[in-house]
Amino acid sequence: MIIVRYRNTFFAITGAIVFAALLSVAVFGLHLGTDFTGGALIQATYENGRPAPETLSQYLDTAGFSGYSLREANENDYILRAANLTSEQRGNLADTLSVGGESPAVINQLTEVGPVVGEELRNKAVIALALVLIAILFFIAFAFRKVSEPVSSWIYGLIALVTLGHDVLIPVGFYAVLGFFTGAQVDTLFITAVLTVLGYSVHDTIVVFDRVRENLRINQERGRREDFTEVAGRSLNQTLVRSVNTSLTTAMALTA
Repeated sequence: MIIVRYRNTFFAITGAIVFAALLSVAVFGLHLGTDFTGGALIQATYENGRPAPETLSQYLDTAGFSGYSLREANENDYILRAANLTSEQRGNLADTLSVGGESPAVINQLTEVGPVVGEELRNKAVIALALVLIAILFFIAFAFRKVSEPVSSWIYGLIALVTLGHDVLIPVGFYAVLGFFTGAQVDTLFITAVLTVLGYSVHDTIVVFDRVRENLRINQERGRREDFTEVAGRSLNQTLVRSVNTSLTTAMALTA
């Protein structure tokens, strides 16, 4: 029960990390990708080997591209994310990507998303997240309604939301730093990753809550009086190994 015994220390460490994450988002901000701001997604294949990123960037700058991100893909591909193209940029796109004909390129994909669509996606993402959080609150409060003593079932729901906020803010803060130094953008894949974190977080939280509920039930059946703090600490110890194994298994699957 070391976690509960030194909970103030853990609260301080966690609070410092969350504060650093919030500060990162406030200072660096999140670089929204074309999925949310509108723009163009272009994938080009180079027949004779792709040019150096610096060389291609020079041609893109000369052609008037700004705020773009360039990423290597496969062996001879580049993926370019840029703001909405002008008619001139669109007409000269093949020549620009071919660095003036020095590295012939074939455009495999050109997808343009208007700013209206991007704003609509952003609004829908915010609404969907809010609805999910409300649903989680009510579901947990309902599921644990029979163990409202000594803690109200609504408290379980609120704790789950705080846990979700903690588990999401930390990677978002890290991504803000990553975006500032490497140009990483928030796109639909990032939203998918955040939703994955949400899923694992709420699942682990419910597992701990369920163990607390079970231990409270056992104490009640045996007529044993135990402080709720001790019950919570014992429940954490009983589920800690499982939580760590789940995280490690997921990490190994992602890196494979």
